[in-house]
Amino acid sequence: MKEGNIQTSIANKIAEVTFYHPASNSFPSALLKSLTEEFEKLSENKEVQIIILKSQGDRAFCAGASFDELLEVKTKEEGILFFMGFANLINAMRTCKKVILGEIQGKAVGGGVGLAAACDYCFATEAASIKLSELFIGIGAFVIEPAVLRKIGKSAFTQLTLDATEWHTAEWAKEKGLFAKVYASKEEMMDAAQSLAKKLANYHPEALFQMKKVFWEGTAHWTELLAERAEISGELMLSDFTRKTLLKFKK
Repeated sequence: MKEGNIQTSIANKIAEVTFYHPASNSFPSALLKSLTEEFEKLSENKEVQIIILKSQGDRAFCAGASFDELLEVKTKEEGILFFMGFANLINAMRTCKKVILGEIQGKAVGGGVGLAAACDYCFATEAASIKLSELFIGIGAFVIEPAVLRKIGKSAFTQLTLDATEWHTAEWAKEKGLFAKVYASKEEMMDAAQSLAKKLANYHPEALFQMKKVFWEGTAHWTELLAERAEISGELMLSDFTRKTLLKFKK
């Protein structure tokens, strides 16, 4: 539990994938790798038609990258390897053969926003404020940009990026297209997600698969693009500015 975990339950053609990390559901490399592998596995599981992605707790959906691990990065190669974890996860969600529904019950920061954007359809609570703090830290939201931009557009992404210390409400995220529905409580959100998942689980699987491909048309180049973005972030991680800011931000 100290290093976080991934739990998956499957029933009635619906796979519920829950991730957890004690530091506000942030992602160290090992957890990124585990979640990536889980999506790859579920993509080929003939007993699964719909995936629901969620995290444990109420206050934070995902705090993005693990600051502890980022501060341990000593070389450009180590930095690239870390950010490739997010690149690989987004690409695994993009190419997954199953429709992915997201339950965003709390705040999402940085990579957490990217994770929500990589879902095909997101439910959220009023507590699900979002923020891209990367530019403030000194690295920029390079890896997750394609996924977020695809959902909310250039203008909203620019605003979210430059307002790096400002929280944007769940309603704002809904207006921009990141969230499909926003609910007053976690229970209402979960009920709504289950309701849609049950309906979709009874649709023609081939029709869902083909439609998923339509959703993600024009993204085949992301494998190379996100790797290039990981290289930019990996190099920026070595700057004194970034390391000093991370230490202050962590405190």
